[in-house]
Amino acid sequence: MLSIKRLFLFITIDPVNLSIKGKLISVISCFSAILIVAGVTQKFGVNAAYPIIVASMGASAVILFIMPGSPLAQPWPLVGGQLVSAMTGVACAQVFTDTAFASASAAGGSVLIMLLFRCLHPPGAATALTPVMAGDPITSLGYGFVLMPVGLNVAILLIMAIAINRWVLRHEYPNLHLLTEDKNTKQNTTLIQPTQSTGISEQDLQQALDNMDMFLDVSTGDLSKLLSDAQLQSFKRYRGNITCADIMVKNISTVEYGTEVEDAWKIMQCEKLKAMPVIDRNRHVIGIITWNDFFKFITVGTNETFKEKFRVFIRRTPDITTDKPESVGHIMTTSVSVMPESAHIADLIALMSNQGHRQIPIVNDKNCLVGMVYQANLIAALYNESHALPKNSLSSFKV
Repeated sequence: MLSIKRLFLFITIDPVNLSIKGKLISVISCFSAILIVAGVTQKFGVNAAYPIIVASMGASAVILFIMPGSPLAQPWPLVGGQLVSAMTGVACAQVFTDTAFASASAAGGSVLIMLLFRCLHPPGAATALTPVMAGDPITSLGYGFVLMPVGLNVAILLIMAIAINRWVLRHEYPNLHLLTEDKNTKQNTTLIQPTQSTGISEQDLQQALDNMDMFLDVSTGDLSKLLSDAQLQSFKRYRGNITCADIMVKNISTVEYGTEVEDAWKIMQCEKLKAMPVIDRNRHVIGIITWNDFFKFITVGTNETFKEKFRVFIRRTPDITTDKPESVGHIMTTSVSVMPESAHIADLIALMSNQGHRQIPIVNDKNCLVGMVYQANLIAALYNESHALPKNSLSSFKV
């Protein structure tokens, strides 16, 4: 009874962690890609002797659209793996007369060459078997089989993979992180930086994968993200549902695009602020202004002092024309990160600890500014696990 239960559990395990929507989109992507590959190849085929598509392209489509982040799905494994396997298959079909031995040689030889050229692509082994199993209709084509239909199939499939993954599935394809990881590993392991919040370096992850001495279809970048996400979920579970709205400072000072530079500076000086959100009439955040935004326009000459230049810069120009910025909109930083008030405070950690933000504007469901979270607010909330710190005391922190 126990063995039957285990067998049932084994059968019901889903090999891919995709939602119903994700699976449906992937199915449509595979259908569309193969339809276009076959259609284009048929239209541009040299003659009727050439097949329009190699069966292994179906397996390649599954890898490309179900697991595009896999090292096996990248452009070089796809192109190199299919082409060298096709050449190996043609060579084995022409040299060996025994079908069984030719098949084994084609499969084993293609895998060996793919490993040597670092372009392992599992469907390539099926491509190598095609000339052997098909017989004269394929072997009569010679090495022309490599270019037509295999080469044309692969070229079209690669174009479709890039287009569909980037524009439809919204996946990063090709996975450039794999190139970065490989480059850093070869150059110097000290260049590898630790992950966002786990405290585990890329070198640690790579060493752990090497210690297993078996192929896992996952990169160190994917593992790093997985561990960071798991730690974030654990943090949320143990700390409770503490949102940005719970720790933010309300009734903060703001300026608008047309606010004069001098007026904005007076507000920041009077309230001892180092940053202020810039909003429009609907209280949508359109930018942020910091001390650096005032200072970046000032250049000090030989016989000048910074204080004198700064006074001239912030002072309102009495003339009709001027060559210096006069309003906040001309000096503000337009690239600003905001967080919804319903977001968990754990989501602020990466923004502040890794990206260096000292304050984050908080918006409501209508994208209107409702407050600001400063670094001290987040530190206080993290330090006080029970969240007993009064909200009024949080408003006194502005850094």
